[in-house]
Amino acid sequence: MTTTDKLSFLQGGGRSAELVRELDWTQTPLGGPDDWPVALKTAVGMILSSAFPALIAWGPELTIIYNDPFRPILGNKPEAMGRPLTESWTEIWDDIKPIADAALEGKATFLEDFALTVDRNGFAEEAYFTFCYSPLRDDEGRIAGFLDTVVETTERVQSERQVRLMNSELHHRMKNLFATVTSIVSQTLRVERPIAEVRPLLLQRLGAIANAQSLLLDQQHGDLALLKVLEAALSPHATGQNRIGIAGPRDIELNEKQSLSLSLAINELVTNAIKYGALSVEGGRVEVEWQGKNGGPFAFHWRESGGPAVRAPARRGFGTTLMERIAPHDFGGEGQLSYHPDGVHYRLETERLLS
Repeated sequence: MTTTDKLSFLQGGGRSAELVRELDWTQTPLGGPDDWPVALKTAVGMILSSAFPALIAWGPELTIIYNDPFRPILGNKPEAMGRPLTESWTEIWDDIKPIADAALEGKATFLEDFALTVDRNGFAEEAYFTFCYSPLRDDEGRIAGFLDTVVETTERVQSERQVRLMNSELHHRMKNLFATVTSIVSQTLRVERPIAEVRPLLLQRLGAIANAQSLLLDQQHGDLALLKVLEAALSPHATGQNRIGIAGPRDIELNEKQSLSLSLAINELVTNAIKYGALSVEGGRVEVEWQGKNGGPFAFHWRESGGPAVRAPARRGFGTTLMERIAPHDFGGEGQLSYHPDGVHYRLETERLLS
């Protein structure tokens, strides 16, 4: 029998078969391919002609032979063909050794979405695999290695995880939104007023919530730039936009509760300024400033000037409760609403801004 006939089991098989033909196997525990046991040749021929990712670990060092569909799983690892399994997959050997030992004892193992931290592209990454280790026997019927048939499921697992996180986040947001809407409706209707007065006020407040929620849903995560929150809250009030000065660090970010409560507070402040305060007369102006940093001290200021004389309301309404209690609670700080001769001032501050 010619050498070509002895290696006929390597015909086809793509690049992996070429590697098997090119490698000097005499430098491995397996010896030359022409002298391999029939059982090993059969198994190698089978995986090389298969379209399913597969690897054979054979002999005392569990020497690797793999097919082309398995190559993407290796990533940019050093060439694994002909190397011991323990060397090629050093970083996960402690995790897969019990499974390999079971296969070498004659027990097949099937695992779905098994998590492994692999290093195949120069850095550690979490990956998931569905695979089966099946015992392989030599010509005398002794277990000499095992067959690893495997498919990587990392993309699917991560996608499903992301969906679960998004559903959880949506559930959380819906609960918060319902609580906020309930509070607004309750506070707005607490005092007996004509329906003609209550209806537009309630719709305006609900509209402010809708704007804030729309902004939050457009984000990939729950944090929002304070500047975006401010701009969104002011956008429906075109009357006063050109008389409102804005200044502060652009990198300040707020979490969902902070974004919502500040958006509602700004809506109350600007509405009041347009109806009764600095923006209700010519020459009146509002300055909005904030200082601080994420994770550190933070202060937000609303100052009206040039408006008519103002005085504290006779009763505490939703706006006052929101600015002096709800917003400070969400920011973990204090809020102070004061009435100066020429306009309302509002200060919200915390020693540590947590997003």
